[in-house]
Amino acid sequence: MARLLARRRRARARRTARRVRAVQRAHRDAARQRRTAARARRGARPHPHARARAAGEPGARHRGGGTHPHVVPGHVSCFTLEATDGAARAGTLHTAHGDVPTPAFMPVGTKATVKTVDPVELRAVGTTILLGNTYHLHFRPGEDVIAELGGLHAFMGWDGPILTDSGGFQVFSLRDTLLAADDDGVTFKSVYDGAAERFTPELAARIQTELGSDVAMCLDICPPAGVARRELEHAVRRTTLWAQRQRDLPRAPGQLRLAITQGGLDAGLRALSSAELAALDFDGYAIGGLSVGEERAPMFAATTEAAAALPAEKPRYFMGIGDPEGVIEVIARGVDMFDCVLPTRTARTGSALTWAGRLNMRNARFARDPRPLDDGCACPACVRFSRAYIRHLVNQEEILGLRLLSLHNLRFLLDLVAAARQSIERGAFASWSADALARLARPTERHSA
Repeated sequence: MARLLARRRRARARRTARRVRAVQRAHRDAARQRRTAARARRGARPHPHARARAAGEPGARHRGGGTHPHVVPGHVSCFTLEATDGAARAGTLHTAHGDVPTPAFMPVGTKATVKTVDPVELRAVGTTILLGNTYHLHFRPGEDVIAELGGLHAFMGWDGPILTDSGGFQVFSLRDTLLAADDDGVTFKSVYDGAAERFTPELAARIQTELGSDVAMCLDICPPAGVARRELEHAVRRTTLWAQRQRDLPRAPGQLRLAITQGGLDAGLRALSSAELAALDFDGYAIGGLSVGEERAPMFAATTEAAAALPAEKPRYFMGIGDPEGVIEVIARGVDMFDCVLPTRTARTGSALTWAGRLNMRNARFARDPRPLDDGCACPACVRFSRAYIRHLVNQEEILGLRLLSLHNLRFLLDLVAAARQSIERGAFASWSADALARLARPTERHSA
């Protein structure tokens, strides 16, 4: 029986490998055809800024207007790769609301706000792009309300780039609310009122078009860690099927659309997903289905393979990582963008991210500490206030304490990412990352989170 099972596993792996090779051949053929066509045209494609400006021309869609959304071609170059150091990359993502230097960390504004922080303050600490969530904004206040009020940028008072998730992660991570999933879409209970709701690829795309985000994500299936291979196979197949349906749907002016690869820790399925989606030539690609409960070492190994399988000329987005060590590790593997609630969620528990470790500011040892949270940090908390004062605020449940910690944690992570970019540009990422990881592993103060 054991030999029979082993033979079946080997046969299945061979079939998957054959499918990967076939898709990769098709992708190479399509890429050659596109290059030939581009040379024949001998003309530059329009930049996303030009597409955004065109939104003001007659017939273009205006927020809340009645004309159809502008359809943006998917073959426009939106990413410039400027430097590499090993697998690490420095580049620029071009969007309708400005350029984003990469690597880039995206603070999470799930409900059109980064909790406790004003958009002006986000700019001041170095934020270049935010993340909003389609699932939550669809239910509260609704994409129709946001569109009527000028789109997500105007609604939340942020004039920089915004990426919106498709809502797929929320649907599939809240598994007790999941009712049914099929090739057409997914049915689930709303977390707001328990009513049965239906998401399809077309609906996810339409919501994000109404929101007017700069980068829209395709609806995908994101299984948790440890599921059977059959469930991973279904996730890969349906994610590709849904991406095919979303590829050429209407978009907001200048909006980019990214597909999400799946496959969990299964190397064969991950390669298949990457090859199938790369053949569709999206504006960029996300690495999904990781950082969902698996061990860190295999997660980073899968990231290495997943990033290498994606087109080098397109932006790569790791979904859901925000601890300092993890950020450095995924940058080292060729990831350009990442998001996480960790900086602000950690702040709301009363903890600060520092080079001295993660500090629990409720701890009595900070009661008379006159030092800033982190030496050399230029955030508002460190420039103006002592650890003792911030501890006082946190223990008295004062909102200012949570705000200051949020600003500090965001600045710490954004500064870390900016330093990583600078080291890539200098060709010194390997030494910089080794030093940074060593400092984070050997804090000068005891961890007390």
